[in-house]
Amino acid sequence: MTGGPAARAGSGAASGAAPDVAIRVEGLTRAFGALTAVDRLTFAVRRGELFGLVGPDGAGKTTTLRMLAGVMRPSAGDAVVNGVSVAADPEGVKHALAYMPQRFGLYADLTVLENLAFYADLYQVPKADRPARLERLFHFSNLAPFKDRLAGKLSGGMKQKLALSCALVHQPEVLLLDEPTFGVDPISRRDLWLIVHEMVAQGVTAVVSTAYMDEAERFDRLALIHHGRIVALDAPQALEATIAGTLLEVEVDRLREARDFLARHPAARRVALFGDRLHVTAAAGAAAGDVAGALRDAGFVVGEVQPVAPSLEDVFIDRIAASDAAPEAA
Repeated sequence: MTGGPAARAGSGAASGAAPDVAIRVEGLTRAFGALTAVDRLTFAVRRGELFGLVGPDGAGKTTTLRMLAGVMRPSAGDAVVNGVSVAADPEGVKHALAYMPQRFGLYADLTVLENLAFYADLYQVPKADRPARLERLFHFSNLAPFKDRLAGKLSGGMKQKLALSCALVHQPEVLLLDEPTFGVDPISRRDLWLIVHEMVAQGVTAVVSTAYMDEAERFDRLALIHHGRIVALDAPQALEATIAGTLLEVEVDRLREARDFLARHPAARRVALFGDRLHVTAAAGAAAGDVAGALRDAGFVVGEVQPVAPSLEDVFIDRIAASDAAPEAA
């Protein structure tokens, strides 16, 4: 690690950054040849906020976090993290943050405690501060009974909790987590989120990427990302309120055929598969009876049709459809 306060002061930070903004992203872009993985992202993250980057694999989440962490330079645009420009001073960005990629660099032949000690050395944590910090991290992670176990012998969930503990050992102001719960069992997922929420409650700014829509409800605000672009950005409840019209859950046979039929029918504005049901956004003036009647008239066997509250997955599907229909406007 290089640099310090003086280096950060002259790092090309935007002079007009608001004091309550920890991260400001302006036109951030990354291209790999002809492929644009991140396309002109613009957003801000407030201090002490739990902010989500939500989207499927290939949406550009990992590339965005790597640029915010100073690991990868942007092709265009910039991001200012704690007053430091990632374009002008990528090394200076790293001092006040912790970045946990999907494959964090744990050492399988070191114990839990030895891994934590190694990262404490790496981050130059003062010796006098370490006992209290390790005790706190063990309290969060519940790893104290396993402190002498080799990291390579831990379960997947325990490895993730150890990786997060290593990332937090220097008490960063900004935490960047790339799909921390991917492939983790439900209990470990819950534990990981408890740690993240505890850190945010203590004032840490956290940006977390996930492909799990059920986790998106946890964020203070989130950006839904599709093909490297933001298609929606707001608090979860505010996004769910943007679905126009009545959302219906439809039980019907031959799901895919029914979806394709309704996609062409004037009673439906948007149709998507949701498990063994369809979610249908009714067109203006249409009701549940209109949708059910259209399906029956076409020879489908229709079960229950009822209004449901929109989920973030409904919002995402709605915004993707709008984005694909008018990409330049999006």
